[in-house]
Amino acid sequence: MVANYKEEVAMGDAEFVSGPALILRSLASAPDRRAVIGADGTVITSGDFAAATYRLAHELIARGAARGTTVTLLTGNTPEALAARYAAGLAGARVVNLYDGMSAPVLAEITASVDTTILLVDAERYASAAELLPLIDVPTVLTLGPGPDAGSGTAVGEDVVAASVRRPAEPPDVRIGPEDDLNIRHTGGTTGIPKGILSLHGPYRHVFDAPIGSDPADGPPRLLVATPLAHLAGILADLTLRRGGTVVLQRSFDPGAVLAAVERERITDLWVLPPLLHQLLDHPAIGRTDLSGLRQVLYGGSASSPTRIREARKVFGPVLVGIYGMSETQLISVLTPREHDRTGQGGQVSVGRPVPGVEVAIRSLDGTDLPTGEQGEIHLRSGTVMAGYWKRPDLTAAVLRDGWLNTGDVGYFDEDGYLYLSDRAKDLIIVVGGHVYPSEVEDLLLTHPAVARCAVFGVRDDQEAEHVHVAVVPAPGQRPGLDELRAFVTARKGRIFAPEVLHLVDEIPLTPVGKPDKKRLREAATT
Repeated sequence: MVANYKEEVAMGDAEFVSGPALILRSLASAPDRRAVIGADGTVITSGDFAAATYRLAHELIARGAARGTTVTLLTGNTPEALAARYAAGLAGARVVNLYDGMSAPVLAEITASVDTTILLVDAERYASAAELLPLIDVPTVLTLGPGPDAGSGTAVGEDVVAASVRRPAEPPDVRIGPEDDLNIRHTGGTTGIPKGILSLHGPYRHVFDAPIGSDPADGPPRLLVATPLAHLAGILADLTLRRGGTVVLQRSFDPGAVLAAVERERITDLWVLPPLLHQLLDHPAIGRTDLSGLRQVLYGGSASSPTRIREARKVFGPVLVGIYGMSETQLISVLTPREHDRTGQGGQVSVGRPVPGVEVAIRSLDGTDLPTGEQGEIHLRSGTVMAGYWKRPDLTAAVLRDGWLNTGDVGYFDEDGYLYLSDRAKDLIIVVGGHVYPSEVEDLLLTHPAVARCAVFGVRDDQEAEHVHVAVVPAPGQRPGLDELRAFVTARKGRIFAPEVLHLVDEIPLTPVGKPDKKRLREAATT
């Protein structure tokens, strides 16, 4: 795929085929296969999905979508949302997703900052639209299907899907080059105000050569999407549809519903963040669920507990695939099922080896390359690195230098070239006597029999000194105490790592992406 992309660029933009166009060609080539299954069980064939998407693209073009414009999606996990993303891409517009779980004022700020031309709303987000619309000034607001009932008091906009039925079911004649804007993805909000990450069509073409997702040679893949399409699940959906597979949608992540769908739909591919993987392992139905159809359970996005990963391997079998990536640069490294026996310092799980085309360096704060085994900041360069932060050249310059991206993560390589993550540099807790990486303490605490799930975070006092806090979901029938956990950590890792404050909680709050929401935990601890 990389070689093909380079050939197309060399021959000129006229030869370039964008990712959305590539996916739609695959769909149209096998019109009778089942492409998308909605959360309500509705089955959409490839031919019907492609035709509806092409029609929608023509309708968006007629309403102003074009290169240099922005189509913003206030959508959930629906077939209409997936089609809208592809249609906007075919029209040449950049795409922006407004994430569920963010406040209306933040969504309004994002909508304005990306110069939204058209806002599309689906049935999953009508309630959010009622809060958002009074705060924004967008030229065109449309619904992806019938809008709210007239008696609901929520006026959104015209049904663009209904309007599109008169349009041709064929690709629009729009020339898209590798340097054209593809989308603006916003950070998950775990480290402050979301930043807009601008991606281009050319670099995104590399994703179709990514070594993730089950091999179509073993049969058409069936992907279960239970996390937001606006994030990695959407990219995996792209891969699945391009490879002749089926995308099965769920509105949100519910561990019982996920396990039921894995069995019922004979799911081959599943993506979860580690906290969601833990929920699956802890669900009472896990032992009686038929998991034999699974070929790959992909996990990543936050720190992974070695204890829980070992447990997951026993439960799911040799199908776990660890992935490390970020919105700024797409996929960085992969840990295959057969490599899961490899562990690093303190039994840490590796995130695998860098994928072809990605060069990774471990550096000190002054930019010096560090030797094997020594921890430092992770820098990389590849053809998939973002174009920059939207309208923030200052932030772009801070992380992109001489073609290298500073990921903001801390890690190290072992002698065989396997990469390990210590933590996000911004999550580092500075305490008297040293510094604490939360993931290291989390991994240790998860080996305690009274701890089911946990999140470690730093809290500053009025003198700006940081203290180690931990939120713990107790194991069934257990109620751990602070002194017990402090003694456990101190004996195995040292006094400075021991939590000073314990918060017993029913659940660890998660961000819209599915990562532990340490910002919310920190705010709750200081109120």
